[in-house]
Amino acid sequence: MSELKHYQMLIDGAWVDASNGKRFDSINPTTEQAWCDIPEASEDDVNRAVEAAHRAFTTGPWAKMTPTERGRHLRRLAELLADKSEELGRTETIDTGKMLKETRWQAKYIAEFFHFYAGCADKVHGETLPIDKPDMMTITLREPLGVVAAVVPWNSQLFLVAVKIGPALAAGNTVVLKASEHASAPMLEFGRLIEEAGFPPGVVNIITGHADPCGRVLTSHPLVARISFTGGPGAARHVVRNSAENFAQVSLELGGKSPFIVFDDANIESAVNGSIAGIFGASGQSCVAGSRLYLHNRIADQFLDQMLGQVANIRLGDPLAEDTQMGPLATISQIEHIEHQVKQAKAEGGEVLSGGKRPSDPNQGWFYEPTIIAAPDQNLTIVDTELFGPVLSVLRFDDEDEVLAKANDSKYGLAAGIFTANQARAMRMTRSVNAGIVWVNTYRMVSPIAAFGGFKDSGYGRESGMQAIYDYTRPKTAWINISDDPIANPFVMR
Repeated sequence: MSELKHYQMLIDGAWVDASNGKRFDSINPTTEQAWCDIPEASEDDVNRAVEAAHRAFTTGPWAKMTPTERGRHLRRLAELLADKSEELGRTETIDTGKMLKETRWQAKYIAEFFHFYAGCADKVHGETLPIDKPDMMTITLREPLGVVAAVVPWNSQLFLVAVKIGPALAAGNTVVLKASEHASAPMLEFGRLIEEAGFPPGVVNIITGHADPCGRVLTSHPLVARISFTGGPGAARHVVRNSAENFAQVSLELGGKSPFIVFDDANIESAVNGSIAGIFGASGQSCVAGSRLYLHNRIADQFLDQMLGQVANIRLGDPLAEDTQMGPLATISQIEHIEHQVKQAKAEGGEVLSGGKRPSDPNQGWFYEPTIIAAPDQNLTIVDTELFGPVLSVLRFDDEDEVLAKANDSKYGLAAGIFTANQARAMRMTRSVNAGIVWVNTYRMVSPIAAFGGFKDSGYGRESGMQAIYDYTRPKTAWINISDDPIANPFVMR
């Protein structure tokens, strides 16, 4: 085995090991072999990172920069991301198993998010209020919050970092970013670009480690003013409890079990392609995966025939290869979770139409076949359980009211897809489906201009869009007496 690549954390502008010397290996899911080792941050390391961010916010050069100057730093970071997209994508592919053609495209595209927020930096403003008091000018100001704790999972991590630290930095905050313990290397490579872009020490700190102590200490730290968390509902509950220690503002982008609804007047070819992309893209490892497919009875057989034909030809293999269409899953625990849920689905009456097992070839790596399961009804456990893998539950319906009730019968509410040629129906469904994001006759579209987030157990708060930068600020109201007359005697009421 070749020597492991040795990574360090970025704290206060310096690359450092964990203070206790602890490290852990990162596993390449394609080879099942360790390829690099990562610092395991201690409580002291987290404290150092937060304190460095607080100093940078209160007394460092970042605190004195104009919004336009902050924008220049973000713009420089965007340019570096575009230039280094191939290298960043390759690191992410090795560490997570996502296909290189997706990771390098994503690394390049997220440059647009930083360009967007660079432009927003000097567009944040307050108001002059038409106050009901004479001789008073009353204005509002928008100020940055302080230290932001940004916690990201391993999947789509460069995108998730962009939608968190882009608006946070544009607004003037500083950041402590906790990378996922399952795939930290891309975040640490991203840290080199932060350094190269010229951000002052402490403005962005990147720590690596496990939920306890690393995540626990970070999200409960008294100097943290805001927490932006992406992950599962279980971990989010710990984050919310931790925030009771510091009263930090919290936004949560959590899991999903998104309905993908196809009516009988839909363009079948388009809907099939959208569904395949929605569930088997990124090997199903996406919070917005369209993992509940609802088919109108009149077109269900035709749809499935076409879909199964295409799914049978999906090429699994090395995610670094250009002809691979689906790579491995990121962790062995995902495979085991999926195997348990598929077994349970069959016991509950589900029929496996394709896949349903690990492939015999390749015989190495954490691969799972693209799987389609026909569910006889909505009550199968798998229908409302997020698998985070390439497994699709298929159900049928007869009318709009029926499918709307089924689509909304979920604890999640992140995204939904609606395929129909009837625009009035599309608008009715868009208004009625319980999801924070609705795609009509398309799927998995994102943009720095459009907000992203969910309802119910899919979290609260929004990322992306102009409003996001305001979410990283707090309002201040200023009352200014513009009269030369003395203030009236307070004991004489008029």
